[in-house]
Amino acid sequence: MSMESPIRIGFLGAGQMATALAKGWATAGLLDLTHSLASDPYPAAREKFQATTGIRATNSNAEVIAAADVLVLAVKPQMMNAVLPEAAATISAKQLVVSIAAGITLKQLAELLGSDTRLVRVMPNTPCLVGASATGYSVGPKATAADGVLVGKLFRAVGNAFAVPESLLDAVTGLSGSGPAYVYVMIEALADGGVRVGLPRDIALSLAAQTVFGAAKMVLETGSHPAALKDAVASPGGTTIAGLHALERAGFRAGLMDAVEAAAKRAAELGQK
Repeated sequence: MSMESPIRIGFLGAGQMATALAKGWATAGLLDLTHSLASDPYPAAREKFQATTGIRATNSNAEVIAAADVLVLAVKPQMMNAVLPEAAATISAKQLVVSIAAGITLKQLAELLGSDTRLVRVMPNTPCLVGASATGYSVGPKATAADGVLVGKLFRAVGNAFAVPESLLDAVTGLSGSGPAYVYVMIEALADGGVRVGLPRDIALSLAAQTVFGAAKMVLETGSHPAALKDAVASPGGTTIAGLHALERAGFRAGLMDAVEAAAKRAAELGQK
């Protein structure tokens, strides 16, 4: 399987995440549009996937598996026990299986699909819908070094991706998997603050979202520590330090740290079920 030529990718499940990934990979020229396929039991999901990506969708998992070099498991975690044993008979050692199902371990996947299966477990997040995903991935024992490189390449095409030991995937879930929700709450609260001091709602919301976007871009593109960037905004006796003092009083940092910890703990609990 050459990484230079487009790859035949099969998707089991054609929901939002599968659609976003397929679209991103097609745009990046990584996916073979003619020979890639998706399956889903719901006609509406199949139609939307096909219309958005230009890739054919079917209701046959077996057809998708037979055609794929890389098979993406994008079904809901609770559906895995129903879908995978049937798929196991068709999956061959020539295929790489990539799971984006939260909480399903490499060990559980190997039990369902056979111990020789080349597996990579991935935790992307929903901003992959706009090509700005933050992803952690763990390479299974039977996957090759080239498999790991390929998965990194695929997920960096829709954002950023980091290889981590599987024991850290719950932490990735707590931080970047659930993190967009924390940021949405922050944007909503900033906008509410703007409305509280007299700004029209639409302008307040745009200013808040653009401020979060711009600040994140500064961290990523300047390479400066966030504390240094914060200090550069906070002049002596000025407006920003007054606002920062209010955040410290509210336990803002501790609240975010607690949120990451609580979500990571919950991810670990779900993985044990």
